Amino acid sequence: MSKLMLLFIFALSFPFHILFVSGSDPDPVQDFCVPSSGLDSECTTHVTVSDFIYSGIKFPGNFSHTETGFISSGVNVKTFPGLNTLGMSMVRADFDVGGVNVPHYHPRATEMGYVLEGRFYAGFVDTQGTLFAKVIEKGEVMVFPRGMLHFQMNIADSPATIIGSLDSQNPGLMKIPSSIFGTDIKEELLQKAFHMSSRELRSLKKRFRSK
Repeated sequence: MSKLMLLFIFALSFPFHILFVSGSDPDPVQDFCVPSSGLDSECTTHVTVSDFIYSGIKFPGNFSHTETGFISSGVNVKTFPGLNTLGMSMVRADFDVGGVNVPHYHPRATEMGYVLEGRFYAGFVDTQGTLFAKVIEKGEVMVFPRGMLHFQMNIADSPATIIGSLDSQNPGLMKIPSSIFGTDIKEELLQKAFHMSSRELRSLKKRFRSK
């Protein structure tokens, strides 16, 4: 029997989902690795407790000039180098009354959102097109599986805040409106996909490209 045939039989003996899985952040091979300068630099040997403390999300963000009444402050390896190689990140999301975190997804991370203050209509859509959405309140947590389209909207009568925890140091962010209408996707395709006139489409593209 040929080596190729043996390899094929070996592959068939494993479940499909084991052979083709999405990789997560690699496991660290040391206690920590605070970069000496940029992220691609070597680990510094001069480490103090300050390297593991970040104060950048102590206070609410200023969403007074945002169209959606939403602003986020990321706690990731770019803003907090102490997270390097640890496979995690956070975000503080502040919402004005009626503020919306537009439909988006993180290609490399599952997210858990903890309601620090307020009430939210929040949810996600799975790959079968099923919507999982509910009103969540202060003290409650909702999980948004990796790669799933999700969203939040403040339905309280005062500003509200969510703290998000993600299982990647670089989760990535794809905001659906700007990813579609703020890019150079061919207009004819978008017109057919969204049943829009050329005038409507160009108006949307102008709005998202100006941001």
